Amino acid sequence: MNLNKNDISIFLARIFFSSFMITHGIPKFYRIFEEKIRFADPIGLGKELSLYLATFSELIAPALIIIGLKTRFFSVFPVITMIVAAFIVHGDDPFKKMEPALLFLARNGGGLVRVRWLPTPPPPFYPRGSLGGTACNA
Repeated sequence: MNLNKNDISIFLARIFFSSFMITHGIPKFYRIFEEKIRFADPIGLGKELSLYLATFSELIAPALIIIGLKTRFFSVFPVITMIVAAFIVHGDDPFKKMEPALLFLARNGGGLVRVRWLPTPPPPFYPRGSLGGTACNA
């Protein structure tokens, strides 16, 4: 793998931002096991489902982003969560309260340092003359 400075900086940014996201997800994970769930319901899905989705978006997805597993797919979940946090939960608050959620949105792309979901299959083998062409007997 031929890495350049851009790939390394994207990798370090991915670790940096995802690690901070995980620090917000761990307390939410512990809230799941409390007898009475205390969590906001910003978009009307219910407190429990909102907590589960926020925990997945702030704990599980960033962990998978750090190792580079389907970074574009798993980046969607924290982005949606941070949009909800910035503009719905903290929409009436001053900018200082919205700023952390907006900073998490600044992260971009996965770069070359990643884990492949499935190995790349080898190219297909076509025996000579099996594709409908004529064999030349010269």
